[in-house]
Formats: sequence, C-alpha cells, structure tokens
Amino acid sequence: MEMAIAEIITIGNEVVIGRTINTNASHIAWRLTSIGFMVKRIIAIRDDEEDIKQTIVDSIRKNPNLIVTSGGLGPTYDDKTLESIGNALNLGLEINQEALAMIKEKYSKKGLPLTEEREKMAYLPHGAMPVRNDEGIAPGVTFEYKGIQFLCTPGVPREMENVLENFILTHLKVKPNVFYYEESFTIKGVGESSLASVIKEIVKKYNLYVKSHPKGRELLDPELEIQIAGSSPSRDKIVDLVKSCRKELEEKIKEKFGVSPQ
Repeated sequence: MEMAIAEIITIGNEVVIGRTINTNASHIAWRLTSIGFMVKRIIAIRDDEEDIKQTIVDSIRKNPNLIVTSGGLGPTYDDKTLESIGNALNLGLEINQEALAMIKEKYSKKGLPLTEEREKMAYLPHGAMPVRNDEGIAPGVTFEYKGIQFLCTPGVPREMENVLENFILTHLKVKPNVFYYEESFTIKGVGESSLASVIKEIVKKYNLYVKSHPKGRELLDPELEIQIAGSSPSRDKIVDLVKSCRKELEEKIKEKFGVSPQ
C-alpha cells in the first residue's frame, strides 16, 4: 500500500529555546495521520532565513507529497517564513489581491488603517493562494512546487488549527485512500522492558504499530499506555485487525503478568 508522505516544519525562536511547547506540530501530525498521511519528520527551527531556506530545500529533496509549516506569517520584522521560502525556491514574493482583500476586510471592521506592516501579510510566493483564517488576520498560504503541495499556517494554535481544517476541506489535492484507526489501553504494575518481548511477538503477527508509552516509573510504580494503530484501504478490515490485536495482547498480558488492562 503506497502511503502519502508529509513533513512538518515549525518555525519560531520561542519553540526552539523551549519557551513554548510545540503543540502545533503534534496537532498537525495527528490531523494528517487521521486522514491517512504518514508523517515522516517533524523539524523545529529558528526564525532565521538561512535555516528556513536550508530546511525547505532539504524537505523537498525527500520528495514528500505535502510539506506543512507553522509560524512566521505575521506583520513583524522577524516573521520571515514566506520571504525565506520565496527566496529558497526562486519564487519571490508578490502582492496577492485575494489575500489583501481578506486582510483589508478584517482591519476595516475594526476601524484600523492598512499599514505597511499589515499589508506585508498579503505578500505571497508567486503562484500561491491564500487559505482562509477565520480565527485571526494572516491568511494561510498554499502552493505547489515540483509536485509537492505546501501549506504555511500561522503560529497561533487556534489560527493554525482553523487554517489547517480549511486547507483540508478546500485545497488539499492528495487525499490518501486509506483509513487510520487506533485503540489504546492502560496497564499498571508492568515495566516497559518486561513487556517488550510480548509486543515484539504481537507486532510480527499483526504488522500493526504497537507502542508502549510509559506513564509511571519503570522500577517504582510502572504504568504503561499501550497504543495499537494501523491504516488500510478498508475501514472494516483495519478496525477488525486492531481489535483482534488488542484482544490477543490483553490476554497475553493477563496470562504472563497477572494484571488486567484498564
């Protein structure tokens, strides 16, 4: 089964220095996974033009179907995402009338003038289209380059989420013909190292993603969340497979360790 591949690039000094938790990357990854994409990489970089350019070029070399960026679309001097992408791909920037109309409408409703800094958010790479942002001012941006679709979203989480949904609904061209499904359960009193051989055996049999996520301390009060996930062209098939895998794994855990999953 051929998978649609995505890469995620989050841009912002505040993310790289640890001031802001990178919730945008996790939301984008989960949302893309839920519609059938395989997210191969998540990269976090500073608001630095050279870093952005190099990262974009490197992602293009990987030839994914979709590259999503988050951050750096605002009106300030350090919002450099679109300028950096335009320079990296030799697309330049140009005023986009549709984006300009979106921005003008929002500021006019507040009785605010369209300053040079505000107009900056309407400069998009050549050939790009704005993506509606119902939660803020700066529109998202989408375009294609060498068969790869790009989506650039704002960094504010609620704006990013809104732009991502609008993109999926109206602009996304590669729509994977697969269904993603997962289930999870919790076990207490069993360490991750103790369970590793059981999971290895079950993965070989079912060819699913089975992952233990530690929630406690291995030697003191072990607690694990067990995630079972997979994708298939058939929704019924993947649901049945995950449920069968979960049932067998729970039985093996109870038999070997004497604990019942929760």
